[in-house]
Amino acid sequence: MAFLAGPRLLDWASSPPHLQFNKFVLTGYRPASSGSGCLRSLFYMHNELGNIYTHGALPIIHCTLACRPWLRPAALVAYTVLSGVAGWRALTAPSTSSRLRAFGWQAGARLLMFGARGVGLGSGAPGSLRCYLRMDALALLGGLVNVARLPERWGPGRFDYWGNSHQIMHLLSVGSILQLHAGVVPDLLWAARHICPLD
Repeated sequence: MAFLAGPRLLDWASSPPHLQFNKFVLTGYRPASSGSGCLRSLFYMHNELGNIYTHGALPIIHCTLACRPWLRPAALVAYTVLSGVAGWRALTAPSTSSRLRAFGWQAGARLLMFGARGVGLGSGAPGSLRCYLRMDALALLGGLVNVARLPERWGPGRFDYWGNSHQIMHLLSVGSILQLHAGVVPDLLWAARHICPLD
């Protein structure tokens, strides 16, 4: 991973403004780079290297609404639009808490799907719903840790390269994605074999 000599890294105060979202990570910031400079940053040590290497709910909607062909396309389009809006709001958010809130509508839409399954209005493989609930719990925990800036808040400078909140969030995101996978695979296998009852 980190085997090239990189450019001189910056401290927080000298870093580009769009990177100054965590005042507790004091050093190791990459300078503004060209496209090739960004690619090169995959191979030298800086404070986002761990994030890069650890960095979806459409299948949940697809399977939950498998027996509701009139609703499924609209829900898929709506979730796709919500995702685009959430991404734009996150990229333009003035703070990390605003960035986390930008994804609230997506979480609400997923909870609606989970509720539909829970009360029998939706469908899917038995056991998948538990995986999806764990997926969102891990994602929420990661977001909260990142917003709280823990543990670097307790020791500024000690977690500049490894173990800071952003990296913890990425690790929890990996766990979240594994839970998504654990739910989606049985769901898709179920959907391929399931025959919807006639209304």
